[in-house]
Amino acid sequence: MTSVDSAEFQRLVREDLQLPLTADDFTSDFDQLPDWDSLLLLKLVVLLERATGHPVPVSRLFEARSLQEIHTMVVTP
Repeated sequence: MTSVDSAEFQRLVREDLQLPLTADDFTSDFDQLPDWDSLLLLKLVVLLERATGHPVPVSRLFEARSLQEIHTMVVTP
């Protein structure tokens, strides 16, 4: 099982999801992110599960309001 640090998490979002976000965007509400939708959330779940080697609790992630909150949920069981 691998942990995903903040830098790796941001790389996954920027490169694998192809979202050119700034560091500030990771703390912004999803409503403020250009092109963000629920499909990208599901893609992010798959990427995080591959990177960490364990399932990500999708129901908890729907409660998150920012990418930073998602990262915190994933690294803090």
